[in-house]
Amino acid sequence: MTKKSVTQLSYEITGLAIKVHKNLGPGLLESVYEECLKIELLKNGFDVKQQLYVPINYEGVEINTKLIVDLLVNDCIVLELKASEEVLPIHEAQLLTYMKVLKKTQGLLINFFTTNITKSLKPFINEYFKMLPD
Repeated sequence: MTKKSVTQLSYEITGLAIKVHKNLGPGLLESVYEECLKIELLKNGFDVKQQLYVPINYEGVEINTKLIVDLLVNDCIVLELKASEEVLPIHEAQLLTYMKVLKKTQGLLINFFTTNITKSLKPFINEYFKMLPD
């Protein structure tokens, strides 16, 4: 895995999110967008894990939590989907925490309650991305 391959994957995921949004428009439940994006990702040959449980280990003890990632694509990009009027800083922090706990290189915060996905989509990288070769 390289920075370039992760960036390309992110670009392709964004294109599929745009396709879902163009077909459905804003105003539906987050779960609808999640299912439709999953269908598009699978149709395009991506490996997708949905509603993935995020284990939290605190000082050697695994905590039974309710942290669940919306979608994980090709075991490297975490997707946090929203369908709300406003994306809050806590949503960004949530995605960054999922990325850290799962040791994944990139995350995409996609809000489908918008007229333009590309303007509302927020990509995030972390130290795992920075360690990848170019």
